Amino acid sequence: MAGLAGDSPGAAGPLTLSALRGYRAYARRWVFLLVISLLSCSNATILLSAWLNFAGSVIRSLPCMLTTIHDPFAFLLGGQSLCALAQTLVIFSPAKLAALWFPEHQRATANMIGTMSNPLGLLVANLLSPALVKKEEDIPVMLGIYTIPAGLAFLLATACLWESAPPTPPSAGAAHSTSEKFLDGLKLLARNKAYIILAVCFGGGIGIFSSFSALLEQVLCVNGYSNEFAGLCGALFIVFGVLGALALGLYVDRTKHFTGAIKIGLCLTSLVCVAFALVSQLQGQTVALAAICSLFGFFGFAVAPVAMELAVECSFPVGEGAAAGLLFVLGQAEGVLIMMLLAALTVRRAEPSFSTCQDGQDPLDWKVSMLLMAGLCVLFSCLMVLFFHTPYRRLQAEADANPSIQEDTCPATSEPSGHAPHPAATL
Repeated sequence: MAGLAGDSPGAAGPLTLSALRGYRAYARRWVFLLVISLLSCSNATILLSAWLNFAGSVIRSLPCMLTTIHDPFAFLLGGQSLCALAQTLVIFSPAKLAALWFPEHQRATANMIGTMSNPLGLLVANLLSPALVKKEEDIPVMLGIYTIPAGLAFLLATACLWESAPPTPPSAGAAHSTSEKFLDGLKLLARNKAYIILAVCFGGGIGIFSSFSALLEQVLCVNGYSNEFAGLCGALFIVFGVLGALALGLYVDRTKHFTGAIKIGLCLTSLVCVAFALVSQLQGQTVALAAICSLFGFFGFAVAPVAMELAVECSFPVGEGAAAGLLFVLGQAEGVLIMMLLAALTVRRAEPSFSTCQDGQDPLDWKVSMLLMAGLCVLFSCLMVLFFHTPYRRLQAEADANPSIQEDTCPATSEPSGHAPHPAATL
């Protein structure tokens, strides 16, 4: 791989404050990030995840390549199960990778890239699949194309990832990492009030976003909006979400305003969610709905990488993977409960002439469900704003490890202000 030859500690290059302190950022951290992004994108230990994901992608494609297979569904189910197993190994990796391989001024950005690769992969699949499959005979082509990113991640992980941590740590936090054992870490998290509030509120946000994505077409078709328009809204939701995450990730990397950023982001998300609950019940509001879905993604997705970093800051020295991974686990559990509750509150109504629903049954009335979704979003935001307060434990540990340069690090308050951005590390 080009650019990896200069990774050795003795490579020539301009000195930075990080280098003078004995910390060094290695260029191959971007290879790790690329592998995780490809795995997250194609999947919608890293090496084990890459092997499982690639094996699953190949197995589910076998029935299309070998006509002698008599039970293609078993291969499809088995391959997809391996891909799902790989996802559990990679979904919490961005926070761990950012902590071990990236300097403090790049951690949130690295976390953002790894985290946002999964919804970006969903967007690509939703746009590419209809274009590739015009008839049943086109399915093998689609499966073959979807194997490419999994295969690329598999090759990069096997050939280029030789170590789980860099020879020289990129920051004081990585150098003095004292991650607790998993069970001990769980006990610490259970007693950490700030982490519990963050997990419940952000987990609820994940649940609301999952429900929104899954139910968007059903909610809109009742009031006469087409499937194509619902697909457009879903695409805008993800595209602007990635842009919002990129912008906020770069901002918090420079300022370390994690708490303020996530509180403001959740409040703006709640306002947009209320707007969607009201406007989605009206007819002929295509422009307004498209704008609302764009803003919903822009503000909502933006807080995801910030929440991952904040989970690590408020729970340090608990392992980064455990702290960030449990947020996703709780979010999926809350998503199931929220989706079941929203579906339970719907009622059948006589099909109006403007409905475009195509399930063959009378359309559902989602008014109460959407108002409840907006209410839950407001509730989680209020809980976060009123009750979440935490010191930045990892940043404080890094500052304590470098007492002579306290002015270059963030204070341990929950909302630092006015400090200069960290100098860029040598690539």
